[in-house]
Amino acid sequence: MPQFDPSTFASQLFWLAVCFVALYVLMARVALPRIAEVLEERSERIADDLERAASLKKEADAVVEQYEAALAKARAEAGAVIAQATQEIAEASSKQQAAFLAELTKKTDAAEARIFKAKDEAKAQVRSIAVELAGDITTKLIGVAPAEEELAQSVDTELKGAA
Repeated sequence: MPQFDPSTFASQLFWLAVCFVALYVLMARVALPRIAEVLEERSERIADDLERAASLKKEADAVVEQYEAALAKARAEAGAVIAQATQEIAEASSKQQAAFLAELTKKTDAAEARIFKAKDEAKAQVRSIAVELAGDITTKLIGVAPAEEELAQSVDTELKGAA
């Protein structure tokens, strides 16, 4: 192996140093600054992205707060509308109940009046039938027709006593 020949060590060390210095200068002057630029650009882009993400998060939080406020306002308005509708329904219901009660009272009074009228008519008919029947019975029993006024007075007295 020629690398291990002691007579070529000096030239090998010289060329090693020359190559090392050349590579060092090339790396220090060309490659490493470009790599540093790329790393710097990346870190700047990451920092910008983080700042933008933070600002977008703040905007999103603000939008969420506005949404929640609008939702709370809508819920409050809905509650107010429901309460107002409930009150209007209750008022309408009470008005309808009052109207129904008035109509029912009116019909009940009319029915009672018809009942009393029919009762009075029935009493009058019963009285006239009783007077006629009493006259017929008296005529058949004693053979004499009693006076209408006496029969009417007797029937009236009996009817008052029975009532």
